[in-house]
Amino acid sequence: MARIRIAHTTEYTYRNAVGLTRHRLLLRPDESHDLHLHKAELEVDPPPSAVHWKHDVFDNAICYLNWPEALRTDRLRIVSTLDLTHHPEGPPVPRYSLDPEAAQFPFTYGPHEAADLAHLAQPSSPDTDGAVVAWARRTAAAAGTTDTLAVLEAMTHAIKAEFRYNARYEVGTQTAAQTLALGSGTCRDFAVLMIEALRSFGVAARFVTGYLYDNEWGTTRGGGSTHAWCSVYLPGAGWVEYDPTNGLIAGANLVRVGVAREAAQASPVSGGFFGRADDAIGLYVDVSVSAAPNR
Repeated sequence: MARIRIAHTTEYTYRNAVGLTRHRLLLRPDESHDLHLHKAELEVDPPPSAVHWKHDVFDNAICYLNWPEALRTDRLRIVSTLDLTHHPEGPPVPRYSLDPEAAQFPFTYGPHEAADLAHLAQPSSPDTDGAVVAWARRTAAAAGTTDTLAVLEAMTHAIKAEFRYNARYEVGTQTAAQTLALGSGTCRDFAVLMIEALRSFGVAARFVTGYLYDNEWGTTRGGGSTHAWCSVYLPGAGWVEYDPTNGLIAGANLVRVGVAREAAQASPVSGGFFGRADDAIGLYVDVSVSAAPNR
């Protein structure tokens, strides 16, 4: 386990003073068996007139910020600071935890779970020429085995090996088909590719947003900002996390903040402003993550 300290700064600047619409923040993780949150602080300038905490449809902790209609500002700064202890299960995934019917890939869910997982097991992006399905089947076959855990590990490492990592700061995520065509992407693009590849087999997968820390793995890709990966539902083992950007398995070095069916539902900060379209002149994001063994 590791003691993690995270400082996440988001700052918008505007050419002229603008009004602010309600903003939605996905920045605070929920406590679980693998994460203990010691302290969470949120600083916002200009200060909002109302702050509301809710849980969304995925049970993520969501913060809503509201400002007076009369307020005008040329800057919005949001700083989230977290102090937590992370207890990742880490690789390898215990083989004994899998239900026997999930040991061989591809597998099917029992009726008591299939209904709840249905929307997470259906592809959500277009694959008109079948490129995603073809890639998924080729990669699964290349594992040389039908062992479920081995296939998932092979797919995770295949994305890391076959695709170029290119940092991209524009809003939006590539479809899986676009990532295959380009041969490159960001962490969120690679997560979507693995999700869609697994869903093509009827396997339930979710998009995960959070932070990456590095205290033992060497060079990693996707640090310095929020990170994205996927989690896969395995009967018996539950939700198991896979990071195809870095080849990390079972939550190692990954601090989960939120989960969603699609990447667009997992934006850390979203909102708008009242003003001219060209008033937005800058967006600055900085994420600082430090980790140390917890003694």
